[in-house]
Order: sequence, then C-alpha cells, then structure tokens
Amino acid sequence: MAGFQVEIETKGDTGLKKALEKNFDLFILDLMLPNVDGFEICKGIREKKNTPILVVSAKKDDIDKIKGLGLGADDYITKPFSPSELVARVKAHIARYERLVGNNIPKNDVIEIRGIRIDKTARRVYVNGEEKLLTAKEFDLLTFLASNPNHVYSKEELFQKIWDMDSIGDIATVTVHIKKIREKIEFDTSKPQYIETIWGVGYRFKV
Repeated sequence: MAGFQVEIETKGDTGLKKALEKNFDLFILDLMLPNVDGFEICKGIREKKNTPILVVSAKKDDIDKIKGLGLGADDYITKPFSPSELVARVKAHIARYERLVGNNIPKNDVIEIRGIRIDKTARRVYVNGEEKLLTAKEFDLLTFLASNPNHVYSKEELFQKIWDMDSIGDIATVTVHIKKIREKIEFDTSKPQYIETIWGVGYRFKV
C-alpha cells in the first residue's frame, strides 16, 4: 500500500544469503529468527554492504538496542508499532541513503540505445540485459560510434580516432573489428540494427 516491493524470508540463514546475493534498498530485520539470529545477519550484511538496516524486535532492553546499532544497524523500532511509523522510518532512511550515495559516489557514464547498454565507466556492454565481452579496441570503436549516433565515419577516420595512427594501408583493421562487434551485439549480422554500413563512405551507429 505504501508503494514498496517487498521480499520476505522467515529463516535467518536463507535471509542472510538472499541479502548478500541481491540488491535491496533497505533491510527490515527481526532479531528473533531461526538458524541465524538478527545480530549475526546484521553483522554479515554490514561486512559487505552499506544498505540501511532497520532492526525490529520485541525486546526492549537497552543492551539489545545498543548491540544492534553497534553491529551496524541504522535504526531500531520496538514492537508493537504502527505501520505508518514503520513506513515513515523506511522512507526516511532510504532518502537519506540515496542522498549520501548521490553526493559521494559518481554515477557511471552510460549510453543506452534500443536495448544496448554501454557502461563507459566500467567498460562493459549489455544487449537486452546479457553482457557481451568485447576486446579493448572493439569496445572503444563501439563506444565512439554510439557516442556520435547517425554520424557517418569513413574507415580512415575511425582508424585515426581509435588507433591514433596514420590509417594508410591499415583500414582493413576497422572492417575486421566492425565484423567482430556485429557478431557480438547484432541479432542478425546480415541486417544490422546498430552499426550500419554506408556503402562507399563508411559506418554509422543508427538510433
């Protein structure tokens, strides 16, 4: 009702496993869980992630509160509590975390065009969510074309831009690399949807 998508785990060991394997915006953590208790889960999450942790417990002892916060929990709420209070705290911690992340961690430079995602910062390429492994020059060539969509470049221009050398006698290198890139990112290499051949001129990245 508050607009959140929630996943629930009732056992400590499976909860910790999922918490470490998947990405979440916040963890609501009960201390009294079977197999692995909330304190161990809190410690395990905090060793790997900075995601906000909101501890929920029926225990009212200050020792438990201090112990939970000391292991890295961001907040502590004691049962019983109202759903509106829980939602308010969740929203506050997510907003605070997003501000911190936004201020301190620069976002990756990413190009996204019709199902292809080129992460220039991480130097990774995805097509419809599936990662494609490119060599350094293949990545540079693809990134250059995608960064300048609908602009036609001759083989000579591309060789000079990517290899930074006199292209005379070496432009076949561009043709070979375009062929290899197409084999990795195109659904049908005979009818490329990303890198077009402009006959007699060169290549362009189509948007």
